[in-house]
Amino acid sequence: MAGTQETTRLEPEKQRLLKHHTEKHFTAGEVVRDIIIGVSDGLTVPFALAAGLSGANASSSIVLTAGIAEVAAGAISMGLGGYLAAKSEADHYARELRREQEEIVTVPDIEAAEVAEILAQYGIESHEYAPVVNALRKRPQAWLDFMMKFELGLEKPDPRRALHSAVTIAVAYVLGGLVPLVPYMFIPKATDAVVASVVVTLVALLIFGYAKGHFTGNKPFRSALQTALIGAIASAAAFAMAKAIHP
Repeated sequence: MAGTQETTRLEPEKQRLLKHHTEKHFTAGEVVRDIIIGVSDGLTVPFALAAGLSGANASSSIVLTAGIAEVAAGAISMGLGGYLAAKSEADHYARELRREQEEIVTVPDIEAAEVAEILAQYGIESHEYAPVVNALRKRPQAWLDFMMKFELGLEKPDPRRALHSAVTIAVAYVLGGLVPLVPYMFIPKATDAVVASVVVTLVALLIFGYAKGHFTGNKPFRSALQTALIGAIASAAAFAMAKAIHP
C-alpha cells in the first residue's frame, strides 16, 4: 500500500520507466535458506547413521527403524530450532522498534542528526540532505522505517515467518532423510543396502549441491562436489567407527 502511494507521487515519466522495468532479483532467500538447512542435514545425518549401523552388522530392518526414528526426531528438532530462531528475530525487531519510537518522540534532534549522519556516509552534502531530514521529521512513520532499516539494519519480519520456517525446515529434513533409507526398504541385507544407499545419497547430494550453488549465486559444480564430499566424509567416518567398535 505504501509503495503504491509513493509511486503516485512520482513524475509521469518515472512512473512509465518503472512500469516497463522488470526486476530480476532473487527474493526467496529465506525459503531457500530453510530448504538448504533441512535438506542438507536430512541427507547427511540419517546417511551417516545408516552407514554406521550397517558397519555394525545391523540388519536392514533395524537400520530402517532407527533411521526413521532419527528422521522424525531430527525433523521436530530442526523445525523447532527454525521456529525459535525466526521468533527471536521477530522479538528483537519489536523491541528495537519500540525503542526507536521512544527516541523519535523524546530526542527528535538527536535522531535527526543520526539521519544526517547516515546520509552523509553516502557522500551526500549537508545542503542536499537537509531537505530529506526535514521531510522525514514531518512523516513519523517514514522516519521510523528509515531508522530501522538504515541505522539498525533491520527489516520488518513476516509475522508468519516463524511457522513457515519451522514447517519448511521439517519437511525438507524428512524429504532429505528418507533418501538414504530407501534402499533398506527393499534390500534385506544391510551390507548390500549400504552400497545402494551410498550411490543414491551421493547422487542426491550432488544434485542438491548443484541446486544450492545455483540459487545462492555460488559455482554450482563446486557446490555440488563440496556437498557430496561432506556427506561422504560423515558416512565414511560413521561406518569406520562402527567397524572399529564392532568388527
